[in-house]
Amino acid sequence: MSDANMSKSSSWTQFLKARLLRSLFLISFFSSTPVIPAFLTSSQSIASFNGDLSSLTAPPFILSSTSLTEFSAYWTERPDVFIAPTKEPDPEKRALLVLKWHLTLLHQQYCSRNEKYGSEKKPLNPFLGELFLGKWEDDGETGETRLWSEQVSHHPPVTAYAIRNDKHKIQLQGYNGQKCSFSTSLNLKQVGHAYLTLTPPATDDNPVPEEESYLITLPPLHIEGLIYASPFVELDKTTYITSSTGYISKIDYSGKGWLSGKKNSFVAHLYKADSLAQTTDTKKALYKLEGQWSDTWVAKGAKTGPKGERPELFKWHAKKEPISHLSVAPIEEQDLWESRRAWRDVAAGIEKSDMEAVSLAKGKIENAQRELRKLEKADARTWKRCFFKKVSAADEVKFDKLARSIGHIEHIDSEKTSGFWRVDLDAIRDKTSSPYYRTESGEPMPPPDATPLPASSAASTKSSDIKVGPTP
Repeated sequence: MSDANMSKSSSWTQFLKARLLRSLFLISFFSSTPVIPAFLTSSQSIASFNGDLSSLTAPPFILSSTSLTEFSAYWTERPDVFIAPTKEPDPEKRALLVLKWHLTLLHQQYCSRNEKYGSEKKPLNPFLGELFLGKWEDDGETGETRLWSEQVSHHPPVTAYAIRNDKHKIQLQGYNGQKCSFSTSLNLKQVGHAYLTLTPPATDDNPVPEEESYLITLPPLHIEGLIYASPFVELDKTTYITSSTGYISKIDYSGKGWLSGKKNSFVAHLYKADSLAQTTDTKKALYKLEGQWSDTWVAKGAKTGPKGERPELFKWHAKKEPISHLSVAPIEEQDLWESRRAWRDVAAGIEKSDMEAVSLAKGKIENAQRELRKLEKADARTWKRCFFKKVSAADEVKFDKLARSIGHIEHIDSEKTSGFWRVDLDAIRDKTSSPYYRTESGEPMPPPDATPLPASSAASTKSSDIKVGPTP
């Protein structure tokens, strides 16, 4: 090959690497929960790298100062829409309001950061036990809505979350893990689910209503515009929302094709159904919602009239609808294990573009956590979670029934999420103030960047004594 051709080839490879590098870290933002993207180093060419990206590490200069544990807040940035189903006495309309709430989340979850800042950086990868806590204040109508987000697993990375509004008797909980891979395109498969429970309003016919449940599955996604355009996310395939009241929402995602279509498109149908077999005829759908989840979409009712038209019920403008901001305690008042306090030195370095400070602060946390894991392993101990607990999926009777109705039960692979996670209601009731973590001797847990001393050190709190307990 001539020098000129070699130069062109090298330039093209570098261009591809630069585009891929940017997109690899964009993937971190396209989920409300953690994913560890890849950093394509000079020793790993695009041609030779093919597989799981989770083992690679991001350099400091492309880091965001925000941790992935904060992304759980995207589930409820409009508390009024979140609680709306609890005010609706009709089960069919409640199912529609749950579907509406879910669709309103997609813009914030998957593309709001790029629109706001003009570019994306890799969020901080949470350490095991990292917490992010906050609340949406009561505006006089919605009541207070609280958030608990916790990194319950580091290998594989999994974040669990719970969002509760006690005034309106509604709770969302869930957990997510991801597997990111690159072959001919950049793909991310989300594992886990969201699980919504609510109590409908009392009526004369139903003075003591029972709690009802909704299982929400998560979409896979991929990156478009990897080489020639500005990269953006596309959601793929189909997701479902199935309810204990006998309704199933089916959401089909699509993107822009060569000759037709628009990016971030979807069509959703709501059926009175107990299984997927009853969701194949769109003519029988009670409602149809369609448009672009990142922009504008419309909801239509059942077909009426001689031509089978569907009347328009409402329209949603994702970019125009206001959001409510989460209230978080000032950093100096946060627990040592809360995200913004734990990462504050890293965040300060990023904001000052002091990459040496970033590397030192980030490395201190990561190295301390590695040592803690080694000592736990040596002592045959496991980290005890703070606000969440591992349960058996088989014991979740209501969930099991919903999962089987849409064929989701076979997709519950605890190995990919290090367990089946549920919020610990006793813990969120009892642990209302810092410190949230204590050793067995009752002392506050050292900060996450503190290098643990060997268990044989009499002057130290043994890492093997780490225990989460209610704050006295």
